[in-house]
Amino acid sequence: MADTYDVTVIGGGPGGYVAAIRAAQLGMKVALVEKRPTLGGTCLNVGCIPSKALLHSSHLYHEAQHGLADHGIKTSGVKLDLKAMMAHKNAVVGDTVKGVDFLMKKNKIDRVEGLGTITAPGTVEVTPESGEPTIIATKNIIIATGSEVTPLPGVDIDEKQVVTSTGALELPKVPKSMVVIGAGVIGLEMGSVWSRLGTQVTVVEFMDSILFGMDAEISKNMTRILKKQGLNFTLKRKVTGAKKTKSGVTLTLEPRDGGDAETLKADVVLVAVGRRPFTRGLGLETVGVTMTDRGFIQTDNHFKTNVDGIYAIGDVIGGAMLAHKAEDEGVVLAEILAGQAGHIDYDAIPGIVYTWPEAAGLGQTEEKLKEVGVTYKVGKFPFSANARARAMGETDGFVKILADAETDAVVGVHAIGPAAGDLIQECVVAMEFGGAAEDIARICHGHPGLCEVVKEAALAVDGRALHM
Repeated sequence: MADTYDVTVIGGGPGGYVAAIRAAQLGMKVALVEKRPTLGGTCLNVGCIPSKALLHSSHLYHEAQHGLADHGIKTSGVKLDLKAMMAHKNAVVGDTVKGVDFLMKKNKIDRVEGLGTITAPGTVEVTPESGEPTIIATKNIIIATGSEVTPLPGVDIDEKQVVTSTGALELPKVPKSMVVIGAGVIGLEMGSVWSRLGTQVTVVEFMDSILFGMDAEISKNMTRILKKQGLNFTLKRKVTGAKKTKSGVTLTLEPRDGGDAETLKADVVLVAVGRRPFTRGLGLETVGVTMTDRGFIQTDNHFKTNVDGIYAIGDVIGGAMLAHKAEDEGVVLAEILAGQAGHIDYDAIPGIVYTWPEAAGLGQTEEKLKEVGVTYKVGKFPFSANARARAMGETDGFVKILADAETDAVVGVHAIGPAAGDLIQECVVAMEFGGAAEDIARICHGHPGLCEVVKEAALAVDGRALHM
């Protein structure tokens, strides 16, 4: 390509394409390099979006079978059409892909398909699956290549019997049994999908609890709720091997703290033990970009690597591996490159688990506050005391607000319940503006609404919840 670009983004996922859009909005000439034929990265193609489509569809199916009778709606002969459910999921992905393509054209971003390799500062070579490589000259390079599934030693993935989340989104029939290795967000979401559709799901986890890293009270209650929904949990176990036969997969498990090995058999095994940065083929070693011992790209506070003109955002730099975190980093970096002062507050990024009920966390957990010696107050309010939740028949869970004992500043919010991921967002706003629990408590919330649980939790920080 003869022209020199202001910015070339390698990676067309949420962080990459959003960085490209913002840079273009700010008047820069932008190229976006993506090896997939479709934009959107893991999130849009084989992650967040298709999984949420299946979560919603499977929830509707489960409600038709088990929940509608409580509302006076009698159903019979409810049948699953898995092919139609998958078609809906694929349509959602396809429409969203088209939307991203439209945004590229609208913002006059040049899209280049192929594997992007940095051959020198200011130069990116793009190698397509077929045809000759393209050389791009550019002032700045943004690496936004995301992450990939972390492999598990002794467990060979074939995306048929032993699958990652990608294979779990495409199963041709409902398996009778499934073992999910890993009780994190991906494992619990995909486990919930297939459990609702009739699969007997067992979740194996190395740690003492599920959703490790979230508030312990959230983890405890989610375990109870998911058990009630039919999921089984085997904790403090290490999977050391997998033997595949025509009839299924037999896993070998070892107790984490010592003891005799065990076996566990299932039709399908889902490996969901985490993700690792995707940096293969980028040429980072050639240009001397510094990496951590875990494979993450090292950057400063402005996302700059140790090599002038090369930047990185999203999963490849570590921190929370979340699409919305990557998007915000892409916007901030584009604004910094334009000479503006971009900003991101890593303490105010929500994490959400889209099971039903949902779980959401923001800021510090109680365990972390105790560890660092911060004195705090707790305000908690249950959905069972909320009129709207009772009307919906969705009374499991609570909202918990943690506030600094001296200043009343909100330092953490944790919720499990209906629409927890949406409800927590007003607390994100409060934390971004340095708000106190009192500020949330004084805001008028619509009645009858689930949002009143947030207000009551804020009131409870001062011991004055009104409806409990």
